[in-house]
Parts: sequence; structure tokens; C-alpha cells
Amino acid sequence: MHDLTGFQRDLLYIVEGLDDPHGLAIKDELEEYYESEIHHGRLYPNLDTLVEKGLVEKSQRDKRTNEYATTRRGSREIEARAGWEAQYTDRS
Repeated sequence: MHDLTGFQRDLLYIVEGLDDPHGLAIKDELEEYYESEIHHGRLYPNLDTLVEKGLVEKSQRDKRTNEYATTRRGSREIEARAGWEAQYTDRS
């Protein structure tokens, strides 16, 4: 996960957390978080990078819609990142 951009990391978290992660749903979540429009030219190449890195799987729902799912490796990376962050943010 250390070689991902912040945007790619956000994408990975969204794919992991959504019940139905497809392109437009992911885009909507990002736009809500970033409070600005996310263009397709930014979204889909970054999703493809996550697929190439083996963190996300891509499948075709129909002729116009792709679905995304976090791979086991992607889920492990998210868990490892949460553990790393916790050592700096948990102040119990």
C-alpha cells in the first residue's frame, strides 16, 4: 500500500466499504468526500492501477457497467494500514 497515491488508497477503501461497488457509485462516494467533481479520466485509470497491482478485481456487470471487489490481498493491505495508523493515532 506504501506505493499508492492518497487517491488510490481512498479508492481502495471505498471499494472495500461499498455494498455494490461499481464505477458511478465509487465516483459518487469520492465526490461527496472530496466535495468536487471526479472526472472519468482520473477515476478509471486509478481503478485500473489497483487492478494491475492485484488489490482489486474488475468484472463486467453488463455492457456499460463494471463492478469492482477488493481482493484478499487488498483487504490484507487495508488491515495492515489500519494497524500502522493505529500505532500513531490510538492514544488510550
